[in-house]
Amino acid sequence: MAWLEVVGWAGSALLVWSLWQTRVLRFRTFNLVASLVLVVYNALIGVWPMAAVNVAIAVINIYHLSRLLGTRDDETTYEVVEVGPTEDYLRYVLRRHADDIELHNPGFVWDGAAPGRWAFLVLRETETVGVVLLSDAGDGTARVELDYVLPRFRDFSVGKFVYRRGGRLSELGFRRLVANHRMTDADDYFTRVGFERSGDELVLPVR
Repeated sequence: MAWLEVVGWAGSALLVWSLWQTRVLRFRTFNLVASLVLVVYNALIGVWPMAAVNVAIAVINIYHLSRLLGTRDDETTYEVVEVGPTEDYLRYVLRRHADDIELHNPGFVWDGAAPGRWAFLVLRETETVGVVLLSDAGDGTARVELDYVLPRFRDFSVGKFVYRRGGRLSELGFRRLVANHRMTDADDYFTRVGFERSGDELVLPVR
């Protein structure tokens, strides 16, 4: 049947497309949908070994998706590590992802040696998934110079773990954060992590 061939080709195309995804959440989602389509296709044509393989792939994807989504707000899964604003590893991460950072934060320049600079890495297990860079704007205000999520975890707003109330920023004496509008999707992103518009600024209390 022509429609059955379409189902098979669609499932195969979606499977290949999923392998091109750099974002882990999108990869798992597309791969799950593709495997379910191929389960149906192989069952309808009676190729049971392939149907079983795709059932197994679907179960694996469901497991990983449930872990990713179930821990997206878990402070025990994502750890914030403060690093020196000129530390070699931080400079490596910024250099390694310079093109992507420039794409999403046009004109970004980091002078970690300047006074009043702080740097934080967000880790998931031992993998660096985000970078937050701050500068002291005076009067108890910190300006977010960069909130960068590495491509694999771009579907997650990991900066929120740095911004949580009662955390390290409060210890440093900051009362509020002001978002830097250099980010191309600043309003949408910072609103998701709790910032609110106050005049021309996006502001988040940290106490």
